[in-house]
Amino acid sequence: MKCSVFIATSLDGFIAKLDGNVDWLHTAGNGKELPPDQADMGLNAFMSSVDCMIMGRKTMEIISNMNLSPEQWFYRDIKIIVLSNTLKEAPENLKNKVELYSGELNNLIYKLEHEGYQHAYIDGGKTIQEFMNLKLINEITITNAPVLLGEGIPLFGKFTSEIKLEKAQAITFPNDFVQVNYQVKYV
Repeated sequence: MKCSVFIATSLDGFIAKLDGNVDWLHTAGNGKELPPDQADMGLNAFMSSVDCMIMGRKTMEIISNMNLSPEQWFYRDIKIIVLSNTLKEAPENLKNKVELYSGELNNLIYKLEHEGYQHAYIDGGKTIQEFMNLKLINEITITNAPVLLGEGIPLFGKFTSEIKLEKAQAITFPNDFVQVNYQVKYV
């Protein structure tokens, strides 16, 4: 199964402020409007390529707190698995949209593959780190917002071995965001 990351960070590598706030994503940049074909910075094309999503509990909580209407729900009808060892049920507004999972990540990937899933979107800092330590991430797309937060929740932490990123492809947007896609090669 292919596992991909599609995430935004501050230029200094944070995915959120210490309190989980990501409002800086909406105020970063020079304010220039993006052309219609770039307005979502590739998110819709990426979402069209995946058939399931695996996220951490904290990421789910942020999404739950957004209280998205059906029109705002950008995850379409893909299967969403939330990793949690503590939750017994999803928040009320996500009950019919997510499935909770507690267990080994390799077993989850095996289960999804045998159910016919082929491409998983992996989201959430700790979840991404766990998948990378298990050598399960195949590609990573990082959209760097032109802002330095100074502190926050980092995208990357400790890894069990060196990880090389190769075949870089970059896009610069008129609002000064820069998106880089890499293939992941484990050493």
